[in-house]
Amino acid sequence: MSFTLHLKSRLPTALRSLILQKKPNIRNTSSMAGELRPASLVVLPRSLAPAFERFCQANTGPLPLLGQSEPEKWMLPAQGAVSETRVDRPQFWKYEFGACTGSLASLEQYSEQLKDMVAFLLGCSFSLEEALEKAGLPRRDPAGHSPAAAYKTTVPCVTHAGFCCPLVVTMRPIPKDKLEGLVRACCSLGGEQGQPVHIGDPELLGIKELSKPAYGDAVVCSPGEVPVFWPSPLTSLGALSSCETPLAFASIPGCTVMTDLKDTKAAAGCLTPERIPEVHHISQDPLHYSIASVSASQKIRELESVIGIDPGNRGIGHLLCKDELLKASLSLSHARSVLITTGFPTHFNHEPPEETDGPPGAVALAAFLQALEKEVAIIVDQRAWNLHQKIVEDAVEQGVLKTPIPILTYQGGSVEAAQAFLCKDGDPQTPSLGDRVRPCLYLKMKKRPGVSNWGGYALACALYILYSCAVHSQYLRKAVGPSRAPGDQAWTQALPSVIKEEKMLGILVQHRVRSGVSGVVGMEVDGLPFHNTHAEMIQKLVDVTRAQV
Repeated sequence: MSFTLHLKSRLPTALRSLILQKKPNIRNTSSMAGELRPASLVVLPRSLAPAFERFCQANTGPLPLLGQSEPEKWMLPAQGAVSETRVDRPQFWKYEFGACTGSLASLEQYSEQLKDMVAFLLGCSFSLEEALEKAGLPRRDPAGHSPAAAYKTTVPCVTHAGFCCPLVVTMRPIPKDKLEGLVRACCSLGGEQGQPVHIGDPELLGIKELSKPAYGDAVVCSPGEVPVFWPSPLTSLGALSSCETPLAFASIPGCTVMTDLKDTKAAAGCLTPERIPEVHHISQDPLHYSIASVSASQKIRELESVIGIDPGNRGIGHLLCKDELLKASLSLSHARSVLITTGFPTHFNHEPPEETDGPPGAVALAAFLQALEKEVAIIVDQRAWNLHQKIVEDAVEQGVLKTPIPILTYQGGSVEAAQAFLCKDGDPQTPSLGDRVRPCLYLKMKKRPGVSNWGGYALACALYILYSCAVHSQYLRKAVGPSRAPGDQAWTQALPSVIKEEKMLGILVQHRVRSGVSGVVGMEVDGLPFHNTHAEMIQKLVDVTRAQV
């Protein structure tokens, strides 16, 4: 037999009942749904309580703190508060100096030590099973009804005062055609904390084998299913190990207490366009999906429409691929290392043979990526290295760039030579630009409807929209660390502007770079004047972008 315990008004009494009585008062509730929600317990020395509380507050996704007991206010359980049926199955893990040293059915033998300890209640702000049902998906429990598979990742939580550990996640396989429905159901039921932190290849989280979870029983992905990951309160077990306190306790995975306490930060309920998520497939190898709000996605599509015009009447509108800008910007958002290639020799009878379409857009995009603290470089042909090096130096001097962008080049025309240059030891899994990071996105500023520079400007603007989107930002930071307002970020000042791009084009003119269509050395790109045509395009892109927030 088991019982349901309400903890809202008498947390110390309830915790005393739970911890000291050898009864079925903590139970496996991993598959239960309804108004009550499961929560897990962590018990620490009083001296560590303030630091652990702040650690939870800094990592609210995996560690939603519902409440805590007060030291020296332990109370005897109220009569009839617990069931009279006794069982002796383990309910707690015992930690000594960071190591799990055993399991216990109760903590009765540690009643004296508990007087100087604090119990924390960590909850889950939504029911995944309820979300599955809402999305029209059957519940799929592991064999034996043990806790769902949970995995240790290589994603670090924000550290605080000795508490440091990687994020732990749970995983459920979801049919591809049900992904968006499930994600929306999760957000409507659990707010930000119901949103997945990763969809796709587990190796992008540092998980080598789905068949070997750290906790619980593995669930196999069937053909047509995608692994979806959510933050797990089991992250707290790593925190207990990291602090290396002489004595601590935690409820065993799957042994939880039902509570009606709620996380006040979980914004469940009716979703606005700024909170409704859209799921986008951005990579097949490795398999990777991203999430952005409906509002942000619509704004980026508007940017794509703006740059899709053909003012030169060159008949290239058929090159436009729907949502290309959205997928490219999402890929850039997730990348930590970006290599941009630009430069096209158009005027072979002149020196330099380059044109004004390409380098300004590449530099504008690189500048924004730098502001996002991504590792970025530009690669050009060897003959064009000196020119682009001078362009970057002048851009820094005139304030278009804050810091120089590395200009790279290589010799050799074979695929093998290119791979050897781009990747450490020729291994595609270890890109030379930031070889500690995946994925590395190689972006070519290619011809598209309108002007190539416009593509660079639009990508920078699309990144601004994504980083201003609460839904995407939550997904990007994997639910760890604090969310910050866009105004607190340096990248808000890195958008392209008419003034910066006029300076950039002026730099190209000083180096005798010509317009691609007319061959004129002057303030034009592809035969179109900067003033009016290009200036108006830049301003329109910025206006659409800033209207998003």
